[in-house]
Amino acid sequence: MLGLVTALVGIFLAQHLGIPELDGVASVVIAVILAGVAVLLAIECKGLLIGEGASKAVVEGIEQIFTNDSRIVSLNELLTMHMGPTDILVNVSIDFSDELDSKEVEAAVSDFETQIKEQFPDVKRIFIEAQSFLSHIRINSA
Repeated sequence: MLGLVTALVGIFLAQHLGIPELDGVASVVIAVILAGVAVLLAIECKGLLIGEGASKAVVEGIEQIFTNDSRIVSLNELLTMHMGPTDILVNVSIDFSDELDSKEVEAAVSDFETQIKEQFPDVKRIFIEAQSFLSHIRINSA
């Protein structure tokens, strides 16, 4: 619409003022508008194709859920990705306390999933990996 308005103004001024160059100026302005829209679309498409992480507030909120829990020794890694406008995928690598047995780890995972989905309804999928901090460092540095 901005291009059409620019063309209308350019042609109107060129006709009424008798300066035909204004039509050419309007064409250049339209080209700049189109180039700007193309850049904007490229940026948005890149984000949609590659995937965007969740907002800083969501990431920090999820981090707080894990770091405030005494069953966790360390939060090794937290990755988020938008699968759609209201569909966030969360991948987490955490080091559970060695004093927990398998049932307690399963209960902790369920608790974390419930807390995250209650606080952040856009989070639809959560994958939690139990991994020691040293193992995480060794595998990811290779």
